[in-house]
Amino acid sequence: MFPEKSVAGIVLTPELKNFIAAHLTDNTDKLLLNAKQYKEIPVAFAVDQILARRQIRDKLPTWYDQPDLLFPSRLSAEQCSSELTARYKQSLLRGEKVCDLTGGLGIDSWFFSQVAQKVIYIERFPEYCKAAAANFAVLKAGNIQVIEADAQTLLPTLQADTFYIDPARRSGNNKRLFAITECEPDILQLKNILLKKSRRLIVKISPMADPTETLKLIPEIIEIHIVAVRNECKEMILVLESKKPQPEVKVVTVNFTASGERQLFSFQWGQEQTAVYQLADTVKNYIYEPNSAILKSGAFQLISEQYSIDKLHQHSHLYTSDQKINHFPGRIFKVRQVMDFSRKKLKQWGKQFPQANISVRNFPMRVEEIRKSSGISDGGPLYLFATTLGNARRILIDCEKA
Repeated sequence: MFPEKSVAGIVLTPELKNFIAAHLTDNTDKLLLNAKQYKEIPVAFAVDQILARRQIRDKLPTWYDQPDLLFPSRLSAEQCSSELTARYKQSLLRGEKVCDLTGGLGIDSWFFSQVAQKVIYIERFPEYCKAAAANFAVLKAGNIQVIEADAQTLLPTLQADTFYIDPARRSGNNKRLFAITECEPDILQLKNILLKKSRRLIVKISPMADPTETLKLIPEIIEIHIVAVRNECKEMILVLESKKPQPEVKVVTVNFTASGERQLFSFQWGQEQTAVYQLADTVKNYIYEPNSAILKSGAFQLISEQYSIDKLHQHSHLYTSDQKINHFPGRIFKVRQVMDFSRKKLKQWGKQFPQANISVRNFPMRVEEIRKSSGISDGGPLYLFATTLGNARRILIDCEKA
């Protein structure tokens, strides 16, 4: 039996659901100040539910549309996977039985349950387990087993085709952690036993982690997946197997654009080291900016080689070509003009471009400095790239989206 739909002893009654729905867009600080007006409503709990729902409105629309779902904390909604990234991870599973060792809000477990026969959700915090069990019942996910425990204490008894783990990336003082060695539980200590008990181990780590350093620490990695949503890196996913099927690590970058396009670019890790790129003598008709997942992967030379586009500078990661390369995995800009950069010209450019989107690449000034000196406001259809060419010439590229 699934437990009653409650967290911290508070039942999600029809009155409470109506209150949450009616105040979804209200000022929550005012709701808390005026809590005495709502004698039958636990306002602090309702505010947590409202703030959690705001967190998932765009990244998890399927759950947002379910008024019966509970959230153990607003932080759980902030840190959970998005619908896009959770669906992506479905394709990485192997076998019929999946074990989520760090269940959290249960987003990944629920999406895993749609493609696996059985999912074991393990979580050490009781309130998270209560909410997850109630939510899985609402969502009719009958193939998920909820276990309240520290996963490390259960390892001797666990067996699965695929283990999934999302280590906590915040310290006790709520400081964000990026290095895999600083996260809890310690993957480096657990990976060997987990690989003995499964076909595959999937580890979600911070998108801020360094892929090169991660590969040095974990030789069992066979694939690295870098996932971005609307050009913002959201997840780095490691796939481990005890026996590598291939000598080279495969790197897959994916960016889900605002229009629904899925930009894919994959390569073998060693290809970047042997790739040959061409430096541009001048800026051509089009400028290319790889998406954030590719930039995170470090495939700076390979993207130039594979798409036959010239690099503006060894350290700029901007590219150019005379002919437009359709389906490039990133942003494409049509060049309007190229100007030699001079601090003396900034005021003049402020009059010429009262509004523009400014980016700097391999350049001695920051965006804020350029805006302050020129008076150019943010936004509009124009894009200005302040960058440096291979011959050390500093320029300002005036362009628009192609």
